[in-house]
Amino acid sequence: MKKIVFNTIIFGVFLGILSCTNLDMVPLAQGSSEDWYSSKQEIEMALNDGYRMDSWRWVIDNPDADNKWDDDWVYRNNVSAIVGGSLSGQTGEVNTMWSNQYKVIARANLILAKMNKAEELGLSEVDVRRYMAEASFIRACSYMTLVTHFGDVPYITTPINIDEAFKMGRTPLAEIKPQIYDDFDVAINGLPVTYAASAQQRATKGAALAMKARCALYLGDYAIAAEASKACIDLDVYKLHVGFDDLFLPKTKNSEESIFLIPRSMELGDAISGNTVRNFLTRNAGGTNARTPSWQLLAAFLCTDGLPIDESPLFDPHKPFENRDPRCAMTIIPFNSVHLGFDYDPHPKAKEVMSYNLGKMVLNNDSRVNNQYASFNALGWKKGVDESYMENGYTIDPDLIIIRYADVLLIYAEAKIELNQIDQTVLDAINEVRARAYGVNKSATTQYPAVTTSVQKELRKTIRFERRMEFAYEGLRYMDLIRWRLATKALSDKNYAPLYPYPDSKLDNWFWDKVPDIDEDGIADFSEMEKAENIGIISVKGWNDRQYLWPIPSSEIIINPNMKQNPGY
Repeated sequence: MKKIVFNTIIFGVFLGILSCTNLDMVPLAQGSSEDWYSSKQEIEMALNDGYRMDSWRWVIDNPDADNKWDDDWVYRNNVSAIVGGSLSGQTGEVNTMWSNQYKVIARANLILAKMNKAEELGLSEVDVRRYMAEASFIRACSYMTLVTHFGDVPYITTPINIDEAFKMGRTPLAEIKPQIYDDFDVAINGLPVTYAASAQQRATKGAALAMKARCALYLGDYAIAAEASKACIDLDVYKLHVGFDDLFLPKTKNSEESIFLIPRSMELGDAISGNTVRNFLTRNAGGTNARTPSWQLLAAFLCTDGLPIDESPLFDPHKPFENRDPRCAMTIIPFNSVHLGFDYDPHPKAKEVMSYNLGKMVLNNDSRVNNQYASFNALGWKKGVDESYMENGYTIDPDLIIIRYADVLLIYAEAKIELNQIDQTVLDAINEVRARAYGVNKSATTQYPAVTTSVQKELRKTIRFERRMEFAYEGLRYMDLIRWRLATKALSDKNYAPLYPYPDSKLDNWFWDKVPDIDEDGIADFSEMEKAENIGIISVKGWNDRQYLWPIPSSEIIINPNMKQNPGY
């Protein structure tokens, strides 16, 4: 009851009405609304449309996208425009993010404007308070997405026409930030902590606090981030899901850890299907295994002693999944483990594997010795993947989790670390997340590598490792790289894989023949293996520092002389 869930059935009705408003022509402008927003029902429908999935994917950088934006993913030998350094004002993601967010903002502005006619619309004071809170929440989240990607953007809080839109320039970020926080505060003060069991589930006070905390963290306002995340924690409504590996499966709905989510439904037609699903399945299980975890991600998981792999005596590069933080094997398929009814063995000479469903050895399509399109880097995703991916015509409907309690705990910890206000609550927040991975309570400090240091520099390193281990495949890594200014390093190296075809002379060290160095930012260095010609290169990243800010869409620059482009584009 704590999460956001919307009534998808009415979307088609609302979009049919909205199609007359020319929103696609000029995203900053709102078409005529004289015949709409004229009743409580229509206001409700407009608010529901504000939760449409296409608008919210961008808040977590679209984890369903084919081409990923960070260093945790490999899509065979392809790189996205962002990773490849070719982002421009014509890039699809740029235009879609811009237009989607301004459509949401335009609708929120109309709803808020209509609250001046509450009596005419038959709205009670309770209705007005909730509608204003929800519309403010939606608008704040949309502006958060825009400013964290584009910087200065046009800031609009009232309905405008097309002529006015053509004259809009970019509002400085410094002026927008307090307005975003004010919108979050309206939502925090106007939304309930929970809803009655029979009520439609919508945005809550906890969702507004959590998203305000994330926004403030992204913008470097650590005091605000610490205050909002602590207030969310103090609601005492959310807790970590018991099993990290179970949390992300399609069967897990409305987890007590999910503060804000968008549900999917096969029945209502908003599930994920086709190649998007098959790309996460191993080839033995009928998939393509085209989207895979990167070697960088595998190298980032700490060992069970809490040390990076280049510092821990427990790490053996020939057995890279042993003695690792449990989230490693819950995120990436361990070699020679049972996965989806087969032994997963990408060894370059493993021609057969056991099929446990058939009870016999079968052709191993997860090795490139049999199939050149098997995983290029020998890895595969396990996080969130189960047998349901193979059912219903490769169709799944997991919740799209926008923010969860583990993130709020780590936001609080990071904000306090950056403020150098380190106390036991900071260590507890990190340890609560880490202990859950080991299946124990944070007080059981002998059963997991509990964090005990109070040194700011060490804790800053700890939180960066922790976020990467906890949030892989959740769409958060890109913004972490941006705000930590690590994209220059992380997105300028190479994606590696075993040699192909693999020479018999090197079979004893077919994967990693030595331990890669891990720097203070958690970035692995595979250059020594490359120089020894023991590994192959499947793609080269080409990050450009201009991309710390995205370009304004070219169409906006062309039609509006007051719209200035970001540097370097």
